[in-house]
Amino acid sequence: MIAKFLVAALSFSLISAPTFAEPLARQLFGSKADASAQAPSAIGFYSRGCAAGLQRMPESGPTWQAMRLSRNRNWGQPAMLTYLQDLSRYAASLPGWNGLYIGDISQPRGGPMTGGHASHQIGLDADIWMLPATNLNLSRTQREKISSISVRTADQRHTNSNWTPQHLALMRHAAADPRVDRIFVAAAVKIAMCNTVPRNDRAWLQKIRPMYGHNTHFHVRLKCPPGARYCETQKPTVAQLSKGGDGCDDTLNWWVTDYLNPPKTAAKPKPKGPPKKNAKTYVMSDLPNQCRAVLTSR
Repeated sequence: MIAKFLVAALSFSLISAPTFAEPLARQLFGSKADASAQAPSAIGFYSRGCAAGLQRMPESGPTWQAMRLSRNRNWGQPAMLTYLQDLSRYAASLPGWNGLYIGDISQPRGGPMTGGHASHQIGLDADIWMLPATNLNLSRTQREKISSISVRTADQRHTNSNWTPQHLALMRHAAADPRVDRIFVAAAVKIAMCNTVPRNDRAWLQKIRPMYGHNTHFHVRLKCPPGARYCETQKPTVAQLSKGGDGCDDTLNWWVTDYLNPPKTAAKPKPKGPPKKNAKTYVMSDLPNQCRAVLTSR
């Protein structure tokens, strides 16, 4: 009788014992206020990795301002910070622009973000506002309240009156830089470029990739820096995606046709097994092993 009681009690304790879930990687990396004390290194993939030794983009410069400073996401690889400053100087040469308003780059140690992005994890992604930077003396408070502008119509099929030749020139200069792997922007913007760029000046268009949600900013992604042994190059390449062309083909039209109004098809069976993990659900074991040292470095 006593033996049966002990077995029953043990079974109950195993069933009722609390389980402690592994903390989410985005909570761990989002809690870090500064960079790791390591040499700069991009680790893993743009949407599954972390970053050692990141540098903070100065909040203001002669041709730029970092926006939404409360997020503490103005950290990047040295190559990214240099690129942004170079691009901002070009922007300042355009009529009506004094430079750039720069949005999110990465958290101090990269990694999955607490919210808002799937990528931006290795310090090689940056969002650049479509709003022309006319005032480079914005206060911290003003940078929290001001918003960018959309350059796309509400139906997502065309650019609107906010889209200017200066935007085109800026994005051409941004994409032509050999440091850039690709640039994400609203499909309507890519279509506008395909319709206006001369035939003898289209090589850079290959890097302009359509992506939903990128109507108030364009997203620059740099290549893995030379010698970055832990950085994963994105595949397929832009050349493969465009089959060696400029990307102005039927795959682009999909974004303003079937993507907006999907054709009716038979319901697909639900996939078996646990849901695929992403930036919101990654734990440390989902990231490259080197990310543990990044997280614990002082």
